[in-house]
Amino acid sequence: MKTGLLLEGGAMRGMYTAGVLDNFMEHNIKIDGIVGVSAGALFGMNYKSKQIGRVIRYNKKYAGNKNYMGLYSFLTTGNIMNEEFCFKKIVNELDPIDYETFKNTEVEFYAVVTNIETGKAEYIKIDDLKDKNNLEILRASGSMPFVSKPVIVNDKKYLDGGIADSIPIDKIMNMGFDKVIVVLTRPDGYKKKKTNQVFPKIYYRKYPKFAEAINNRYKKYNNELEKISKLEKEGKILVIRPSKFVKIKRIEKNSSKLQEMYDLGKEDTIKLLDKINEFK
Repeated sequence: MKTGLLLEGGAMRGMYTAGVLDNFMEHNIKIDGIVGVSAGALFGMNYKSKQIGRVIRYNKKYAGNKNYMGLYSFLTTGNIMNEEFCFKKIVNELDPIDYETFKNTEVEFYAVVTNIETGKAEYIKIDDLKDKNNLEILRASGSMPFVSKPVIVNDKKYLDGGIADSIPIDKIMNMGFDKVIVVLTRPDGYKKKKTNQVFPKIYYRKYPKFAEAINNRYKKYNNELEKISKLEKEGKILVIRPSKFVKIKRIEKNSSKLQEMYDLGKEDTIKLLDKINEFK
């Protein structure tokens, strides 16, 4: 039996996912494949590298650092998430990725990105984070539109995977897994609202298909939530979602808020451990 894990994004709401995954590792819950979107990919890769506690540790330590992510980084580099600090200094020096474990762990790992020229999602397998292109795909998956420069990999321009496919339930259901677990970062009942339709068309006028994807995102997201709810009721998938609302900013610098979201992920997973083990 093969189990697939689908990880929604959501910027710092992803601390919830980090808590879920740390519990998975602590309780030896085996996953065979992961599809991660945006923060789901950036934080989810730590399951494959088997680094319990890494996500909450480096985020709490550096969230208040102006060189990590935020307005200062955006104004000085054009990216709200600082490429040099996040994808060189942290991953290699300050809180290094275990590259060898990532490479040698038999978990298929896919990061979702949006091709800004086609407006379509691409699901790219990540095998080796020492490969610069693989690390760049991870960076692209979490690069939010409007506040990030496109990430170029093999002459293709990418941004946040959540734009074209926020919760790729269709994709993972067709990847050959016998069981699928979905980790969401918003409580039950959430629906995405329609956003300003004009600004994306102006800002991304050179990439009209990407602008269209941004404008249609709310519809696709809500449709995916409906499909997930239906599959959950039918017992075909297991869903882990926040049991309560936590007010947290997309670029949250308050370490106590990060801890609160992380702790909720751990608490919710502990309550579901028996159900998770039975499902698998």
